Amino acid sequence: MSEDTGDAVLTTLDDEVLTITINRPQRKNAADAAVWEGLEAAFRRARREEGIRVVVLTGAGGDFCAGADLSGGTGEGHPLRRLHYLHDIALALHHLPVPTVAKVSGVAVGAGCNLAIGCDLVVAGRSARFSEIFAQRGLSLDFGGSWLLPKIVGLQQAKRLALLAEIIGAEEAKEIGLITYVVDDDQLDAKTDEIVGKLRSGAPVALAQSKVLLNEAADKTLREALEGESRAQTINFGGTDPAAAFDAFMAKRRPEFTGEWAK
Repeated sequence: MSEDTGDAVLTTLDDEVLTITINRPQRKNAADAAVWEGLEAAFRRARREEGIRVVVLTGAGGDFCAGADLSGGTGEGHPLRRLHYLHDIALALHHLPVPTVAKVSGVAVGAGCNLAIGCDLVVAGRSARFSEIFAQRGLSLDFGGSWLLPKIVGLQQAKRLALLAEIIGAEEAKEIGLITYVVDDDQLDAKTDEIVGKLRSGAPVALAQSKVLLNEAADKTLREALEGESRAQTINFGGTDPAAAFDAFMAKRRPEFTGEWAK
């Protein structure tokens, strides 16, 4: 099932996978107001709608996202208010309870780079390029880059990316840990489908719990992390998936996870 969230962002739900496509190829999918509104609506749908188990975020026409579109100026109203709106969208992506996969071809720069690395996994074609371009525009990091980068690549590489605003290729991005996978461009769809298939077959509640634990771990003590694990496992044991996994193990077959609560 397809749905337009305005022409700037397209969503397609197929076999429990919601694909969100930024659709401004004539501007390398640079994000204008319509794109931000479309992403907000798409992330809201991904959080609220039953039957969505994985989200794939990508761009149309061979590019992921060239960052915020500043060609029309910075817009009306106080910039802090506008940035708070973008912050809400970044948080909506971060807090999605389902696994998220960025499928990147072409450019992913500025806010577009942080939109990609804000997903749980990033799959890139070999010709993809990444940049925290902000410094070249006289700007500092936004869309979560100051929080994401040190956690993903470490402080030194984060400073390098932010202060020098270099454009790096997919191979180097993989080497420093910025992205998860690099494949030949003609294998991008197939590799993404492979990863999505594995995520879709996973136990949805358990995956959601692990995602939260990992996202929060960097800001917690070991004791706090262990307490969080205890709460998460208690939630898991209340569902049907651990029993399904045990039964499948005994029968020597793959489990089928539903995420349903045990009755």
